[in-house]
Amino acid sequence: MTAAHRDRYSRQIRFSGWGEQGQSRLGEATVAIVGCGALGAFQAGALARAGAGRLLLIDRDYVELSNLQRQWLYTEADAAEALPKAAAAARHLAAINAEVEVEAHIADLNPATIDDLLDGATLVLDATDNFETRYLINDWCVTRALPWIYGGAVGGYGLAMPILPGRTACFECIYPEPPAGAQPTCETAGVVNTITAIVAAWQTSLAFRILTGGEVEPRISTFDVWTGQTRQIAMPSRDPDCPACGRRTCRHLSGEGRPPISLCGRNAVQIHDRKRPVDLAALAASLAPLGEVRENGFALRFVSPPYELTVFPDGRAILKGTTDPALARSLYSRYIGN
Repeated sequence: MTAAHRDRYSRQIRFSGWGEQGQSRLGEATVAIVGCGALGAFQAGALARAGAGRLLLIDRDYVELSNLQRQWLYTEADAAEALPKAAAAARHLAAINAEVEVEAHIADLNPATIDDLLDGATLVLDATDNFETRYLINDWCVTRALPWIYGGAVGGYGLAMPILPGRTACFECIYPEPPAGAQPTCETAGVVNTITAIVAAWQTSLAFRILTGGEVEPRISTFDVWTGQTRQIAMPSRDPDCPACGRRTCRHLSGEGRPPISLCGRNAVQIHDRKRPVDLAALAASLAPLGEVRENGFALRFVSPPYELTVFPDGRAILKGTTDPALARSLYSRYIGN
């Protein structure tokens, strides 16, 4: 460790639980952050400032003005350019700590892409907003005996817990089925920006302890910034009949039951079964006579009221203005083709 390196991270090296050995371990780690929204943006910034060796940023979405209330890395300029979150995050992290290797993946994490996107990860941080992706992360980490840390926040409430394969219950042990019925989201129930910061900071703290060689107690931690209540309970025991860590069928890795299109929050549908490259510049030219078009190399946004279509180079698209999958597919075919 060079003198400059030691000086940069001196305040955490001096912490008795961390030390030079912990700093060296952190510098050798590869952390995958799945989702670069409110949780993931905070996690990425904290890990970069602390000197993590390599960060894998995976996100399918783009920066919007409404994100800035709680997504700490981004600026008004990012929203104005409609930059993909992973690309915008990578740009800001380079200005924070150029020593950290950052890989930005503007992609959907699914059974077909997960091996490539998480390749080399030593720990995974969950910053997603849906159970489907969390079950997928859980299966992948269980099969590789890699730790991952779950977190979620909405309104003024949030929770986090570590999943340590072989030691703790896995995500599917605790949630054998996703919650039934409509669930509150940041779009429907709102969110206080401090709860996302608390949950993300707690997740990152658990990651620090694991990556620097410390011990982590298997507890579920909950926080409510509006009532002021916090709570920790022990995680339940592993379920020997769990499809993931018990029977090891890991059905989510095979894509069993996974729909080709899915709801994407904020009155939007994601179409993620189109596996073909799209020439965004050519598409922009063809759509220009039909509505407002903006293209920045990372994504294309086409507005034809009441709909807004964002297309990515891999053919994936997010259609805003409907939650009807059939209508979303019809509009995709009309403007992009089959």
